[in-house]
Amino acid sequence: MLRSTRREFLKQTALASTAVAAVPLMSVGAENTARRASNAVPWYRWTLRWGQTNITEIDPGQYDVAWWREYWKRTETQGAIINAGGIVAYYPSDIPFHHRAERLNGRDLFGELCKAAHEDGLAVFARMDSSRAYEDLYQAHPDWFARRNDGQPYKSEECFITCINSPYYEEHIPAIMREIVERYHPEGFTDNSWAGLGRSSPCFCDNCQKRFQKRTGHEIPREKNWSDALYREWIQWNYERRVEMWELNNQVTKAAGGADCIWVGMNSGSISGQCQSFRDFRQICRRAEMIMLDHQARTDSDGFQQNGEAGKLIHGLLGWDKLIPESMAMYQAGKPVFRYASKPEPEVRLWMVDGIAGGLQPWWHNVGAYHEDRRRYETPVPVLRWHRGNEKYLVNRTPVATVGVVWSQRNMDFYGRDDAGVLVELPWRGMTQALVRARIPYLPVHADDLERDATQFTTLVLPNLAAMSDAQVAAVRRFVERGGGLLATGQSTLFSENGEARADFALADLFVAHVMASRARDEEATRRKWATETAHSYLRLTPELRSQVDGPHIQGEPKISGERHPVLRGFEETDILAFGGILEQLKLDAGAQALLTFIPPFPAFPPETSWMREPKTEIPGLVLNSTANGSRVAFLPADLDRRFGRDNLPDHGDLLANLVRWTAGDQLPLSVEGAGLIDCHLYTQPGRMILHLINLTNAGTWRAPVGELIRAGPFRVRVKLAAGAHGRNVKLLVGSKNISARVKNGWSEFEVGSILDHEVAVVEG
Repeated sequence: MLRSTRREFLKQTALASTAVAAVPLMSVGAENTARRASNAVPWYRWTLRWGQTNITEIDPGQYDVAWWREYWKRTETQGAIINAGGIVAYYPSDIPFHHRAERLNGRDLFGELCKAAHEDGLAVFARMDSSRAYEDLYQAHPDWFARRNDGQPYKSEECFITCINSPYYEEHIPAIMREIVERYHPEGFTDNSWAGLGRSSPCFCDNCQKRFQKRTGHEIPREKNWSDALYREWIQWNYERRVEMWELNNQVTKAAGGADCIWVGMNSGSISGQCQSFRDFRQICRRAEMIMLDHQARTDSDGFQQNGEAGKLIHGLLGWDKLIPESMAMYQAGKPVFRYASKPEPEVRLWMVDGIAGGLQPWWHNVGAYHEDRRRYETPVPVLRWHRGNEKYLVNRTPVATVGVVWSQRNMDFYGRDDAGVLVELPWRGMTQALVRARIPYLPVHADDLERDATQFTTLVLPNLAAMSDAQVAAVRRFVERGGGLLATGQSTLFSENGEARADFALADLFVAHVMASRARDEEATRRKWATETAHSYLRLTPELRSQVDGPHIQGEPKISGERHPVLRGFEETDILAFGGILEQLKLDAGAQALLTFIPPFPAFPPETSWMREPKTEIPGLVLNSTANGSRVAFLPADLDRRFGRDNLPDHGDLLANLVRWTAGDQLPLSVEGAGLIDCHLYTQPGRMILHLINLTNAGTWRAPVGELIRAGPFRVRVKLAAGAHGRNVKLLVGSKNISARVKNGWSEFEVGSILDHEVAVVEG
């Protein structure tokens, strides 16, 4: 592999921009104006590229409107997000106590920018922040603000935190939105912090106390206790209030501005973040015309691929006909945050292109209207120009995958509880990163949508999906009865949707494994043990083969008793795998295949004591079941998905990929061969297939930020053709060239020479 210099990177993006510029395109503003005039499709279905200058209180005195208007054109921006009101008003508001920006000085900055955007053909989101207010409003309406357990108000710096159950959200904010609509007619509203205080900061104000008392007949619980039904009711009550606010805000904006004047808040690309903020993603998406995604940067543990996954996960709830613009920070977001320092260009670019591959729409984002570090201004330009030239391939398409990875927010809340990062996020991360590493296309699927969505899959994966309702379990069972495969890990199906322990796995008959009747049912102890245990333990592979492998031999080595199962392919020279967890005995049904068994922990230090005290047990780590109707079921009580998410050991990822291939009957729609870490996203449109290949091969892949790109390739690609796709010709949208393909037995085969950051192959003809 060759390291790319910054000059090579800029040369490639310049060539891509030149190629796009050569295409005879109508200007974005003119195209937007024509679309709006036709009234054929609402604006929120075709506004694909967004821009935001998040205005600070000093910006009204220094905002260079003319420069930013030119920047909208340079970045092919179709929609602008402009600060309007909430904490701070950027227009001369008449609403009492609506704090005007410090240096507004009578200027109507929001009005100027809104008018300029409309003149340029852009859609406008009036950006709000409803989370807090200044002391004068607190003194006038103390009942509008959140209270701690001791009755003191919650504060953030000089501002007071507002309560989502108060008239502030039901009267004050709606009045501001109506004023903005009447004066400026924005297309809609978005709100950066609309959901009120989160789970870690319960509110005990009179408004909350009265409403909860009316609902339950009880006071708000003073202590966190997940085993208490009243505490769980408080959690659910908070979720429902956020849905009520979503509906109320849309009623207000549509009544004031018409049916297409939508309110869309903002949401996180992290399910744990949604949980902490009481935002039920599925319920929100059922009510949303679009999702504005406040998801600006990666973490080292998740990587760039999480952005593509976020797009697929949310589209699975929202639908693939709707849009999900994502705030993509041009500054150093994440940890640490440096809002006025430009993020390295390769870091931004990989985050953007992986999000686009997952179906997100680009939205450049800056804090402040004036910057001394000006490198950020060029960063999004080539990506958005490329997006503009190829947008027909990037929307209105259907994802192709035969593997569905099942999730639910209730599993995060009621099983994960306060250990969700370890119990839920790590297994998910390990499983999905194993699929990315193996270049196996997958789609997230919500447990409540299995009946609707599961028909496209040949296998379902339950990565420690412990808390499941009876209806969700029944949907999985019907999937297997129809011939589908199943891979379940850890404690999947062992808890109800409320996090209460069942006596046995709800799918024990499919797992052909059962909880021992004598096992203590202390569910909290089980959770803690599962969440925290790290041990010097191993798994033994069956049958053992070391007697035929080169190396020292001793008397009594086990004789070879048969061939290894295909799921153990690649491990022919070892009889053990590192594990690191703890397993308990299970009762297996007759005929169950236990291919991995537990080797209990033994000392790692000092080396003189490091030898296996109990080299073999009958405690199963992997159990396989081939059902009478031909379905393949793998149950992995040894939670290697969680281990892979934490430890990144290649053996764990390889075994997880083998299990997925086996349960899917090797019915996978894509094969990509070649060295490197490549994130693959496959789609279909009438008459063609669209394949995104994101090159994540980088020294900074697991430690942000990336400072340079590393070229990878060549890659040999095989794509299973959908109906109507002939697959003889391939157009490379980044390399800007056409290549030929070979079609054989319903597959299109071709080679991609090299990839710097990403490539998109359109297979057609």
